[in-house]
Amino acid sequence: MSDLLALFLPTLPDRPWRWLAVRDGAIVTRAEGLPDGDRPSDTMIVAIAPAEAVALHYADLPDRSLAQASAAARLLVAEASVTPLGDLHIAVGQDAGLVERPIGVVAAAQMVEWLATLHAAGFEPASIVPAPMLLPRPSEGYVIGDLGDGRVVRGVSSGFADEDGLTALIVGDAPVEALDSEALELAVVEALADPPLDLRQGAFALRKRAAIDWLLVRRLAWLIVAIMSITLLITLVKIVQYNLSADALEAKADALARQGLARGETVNDAGQQLNDRLARLRGGGAGFSLTAASVSAAVAAVPGAEITGLSFDPAGRLRVNLAAASQGQIVDVQTRLAAAGFSAEPSTFTGAAGRLTGVLTVNPR
Repeated sequence: MSDLLALFLPTLPDRPWRWLAVRDGAIVTRAEGLPDGDRPSDTMIVAIAPAEAVALHYADLPDRSLAQASAAARLLVAEASVTPLGDLHIAVGQDAGLVERPIGVVAAAQMVEWLATLHAAGFEPASIVPAPMLLPRPSEGYVIGDLGDGRVVRGVSSGFADEDGLTALIVGDAPVEALDSEALELAVVEALADPPLDLRQGAFALRKRAAIDWLLVRRLAWLIVAIMSITLLITLVKIVQYNLSADALEAKADALARQGLARGETVNDAGQQLNDRLARLRGGGAGFSLTAASVSAAVAAVPGAEITGLSFDPAGRLRVNLAAASQGQIVDVQTRLAAAGFSAEPSTFTGAAGRLTGVLTVNPR
């Protein structure tokens, strides 16, 4: 168990400091003044606030979070205090096994003064505990104990300094138990180990210094390296897969192209050779099939016109021997071919037996 040093804040500026040290669940030292700075680094420091400076209340507060409980406590204190709420510091605690929670109210300026005094003396307390909270909470009535600089009283829902006349007025006919030194020491040790109410909350909470966890930094660095390595590996695997797929598709396309080439033809570039053969098969220009089909459709759409012969040359020109009943029918055929994307240049048409015959030379535009 780590050592614990309890510093009793003076009730008045001219009063001496008092302190006690706890080790292994027992008080081992009591003294006045300030302890020297030669103490173990893991010693926990707790400051004890005078009972006269802190007002204690109890209330049934929300147990969901400290922030909610503090907000509810501020509303209760605002109704019961004549001091402006902005000048007060309100802290909420928790007694084990009790529904009602202790509320400590102290002047904010007093908290500032205490912390400044402790800091100037070289102490940074982990908590500040009101003196009455060092006594055990009675099930009924009140308990009184002497902490060395006057007696303090704690009741079921209150705590205050023992003052002649005032204590009797508050206690009335309720039972009062005076704690002997042994019971008081046990109660103080237990309260210091787990204070039921700590005034260091909110704006006065202990600020912990941020420490760099180098072990965690190293783990995070290795984790980042692992993630980047896995990402790079996945990318490389995908590249290999894409290359293999592209090679497979290229081989398949090459095999299909070979099937369209003439048997026995030496294959160097299957795609280009297939395009060349297709051009030879269909002919130049738009090809014989498309050109002849367009001419046939145009002539069939003009009643009285007929095709008497076709001639297709390698340049893609289709010579159409056309017979028509009139010049207008020849023009109609030319118009329909133009709409289909072809030009039709006529030769000289001659008339015989009531028919006009001649040649149209058809080219793609």
